[in-house]
Amino acid sequence: MSKTIVFVHGAFMTPLCWEKMLGYFQGKGYTCLAPTWPHKDVPIEQLRKQPDALAGLGVTEIVDHYARVIRGLDEPPILIGHSFGGLFVQMLLDRGLGAAGVAIDPAPPKGVLPMGTAWKANAWILFTWRGWKKVIRSSLEAFSYSFVHTLPAAEQRAVYEKYVVPETGRIFFQAGFALLDPKQAVRVNFRNATRAPLLITAGLEDRVVPAVMVKSNFKKYRSSAARTDFKEFPGQTHWLIANPGWEDVAGYIETWLNQVVPQQA
Repeated sequence: MSKTIVFVHGAFMTPLCWEKMLGYFQGKGYTCLAPTWPHKDVPIEQLRKQPDALAGLGVTEIVDHYARVIRGLDEPPILIGHSFGGLFVQMLLDRGLGAAGVAIDPAPPKGVLPMGTAWKANAWILFTWRGWKKVIRSSLEAFSYSFVHTLPAAEQRAVYEKYVVPETGRIFFQAGFALLDPKQAVRVNFRNATRAPLLITAGLEDRVVPAVMVKSNFKKYRSSAARTDFKEFPGQTHWLIANPGWEDVAGYIETWLNQVVPQQA
């Protein structure tokens, strides 16, 4: 079976967000890679002070970047993405890349409409004047509401100070106004019957991409003959890759991978 995993981080994050998951899967014998998005390959403090290179960075450029990384590997890797990274994993699988994919609380592809708390969690970005051309900085208040609201206040601040970085605004507008985008930057061919197996997961306490949205994403694949599975995690927020109980998420993914990635002879 493929023993290489490429982890794809989400918005306001760097590969550091995967440190717990990386340790888990490395301990299971996987070779784990966590490439940065373009312009994020600098120390976090430098990125926080000088994020201007991120301005205008879009979905297509990020996905193309990961596609080049994947094509340069010796074997088709397993792809695991969180949030926007989960959307990118779906797009990469649609391109025929990857031995299997896991989309953890994925940002919505075209055709999956914002629902519930997604409006409040993302509105402050979409109402930023000319935000598609700007670098966006999340406040502690916005991050706490969206990612880590079940943690004590001191832990919310600790997560924010350790992991959160500025972000390109363009990707939020491409996803939020996907139906109006003539370039279809976040389009996925849900009917693709030849792509690799895909697991989509949701946290039932997620406010950024509520479980109802994630399930809607899953249902879009009903017309595809390719294997698509869905799993909900009770009590988990958008930070389920590192939140208390993250081991349950990792363990479920590991079990699923053992089922769907072909064993070597």
